[in-house]
Amino acid sequence: MSESLLEVQGLGIRFGGLHAVRDVTASLPEGQITAIIGPNGAGKSTFFNLISGFYQPTSGSIRFAGEDITRLRTHDVVARGIARTFQTTTIYRELTVLEGVMIGHRVRTRAGLLDALLRTGRERRDQAESHAGAMRALERVGLSAQAHLPAGALTQEGQKRVGIAMALASDPRLLLLDEPAAGMNPEETVNLMALIRELVAGGLTVALVEHKMSLVMGLADGIIVLHHGQKIAQGTPQQVSRDPAVVEAYLGSHAHGGQMGQPGQGGEASHA
Repeated sequence: MSESLLEVQGLGIRFGGLHAVRDVTASLPEGQITAIIGPNGAGKSTFFNLISGFYQPTSGSIRFAGEDITRLRTHDVVARGIARTFQTTTIYRELTVLEGVMIGHRVRTRAGLLDALLRTGRERRDQAESHAGAMRALERVGLSAQAHLPAGALTQEGQKRVGIAMALASDPRLLLLDEPAAGMNPEETVNLMALIRELVAGGLTVALVEHKMSLVMGLADGIIVLHHGQKIAQGTPQQVSRDPAVVEAYLGSHAHGGQMGQPGQGGEASHA
């Protein structure tokens, strides 16, 4: 059994009187793929925003690699080894693929504005490191040959890979993917699944929010189910697929991109 890389305990956030995430306790095993699923408005992206430091929780704690990161700001969370992508493909279309991914590496560099203006030795070293780090990330996603193309000229799948490379350029241990297959056709989705498997085989831990259940069932080692901001189940895909609470809350009328899968062998999913 893999050790937990990230653990949340009693995690919650309120916006006014609304509990967007409420009393969630869960863990992400190292070296595995964990899917976060649930109906629209279940709190999935908010959960990611809490883990990555975009939101500060109103209750609970977040521990990453044994360290309490609950109150860290986003750039400090990235520096610890957590990176994320977003639902929309956030790339700089007018830049080359390489230039865009180099931006993702800058969080690992030390040069400041004055260094950049004066072109100091530190700035030149950081620029060389960013170039090398970006090329490594592009090689991992299969885009090194397209490094000097305008990012906006790539296909939808290519642009998604650029977004993943931007996250990988910060050299994370945990990669958070927010609806990575959105807008992709079935062939592109299969290619993306293969890429994610390769990244995990290379030592990465992945958590993803995804509506395409065919991807979730074919890819995830474990699943966390959120509903109305609360965790209602956690387990293997086989366990979760036949959990009555999950079926009622999510699969019956809210499944997208395929059914949850056939019942399999194993125990029951754990509940919050």
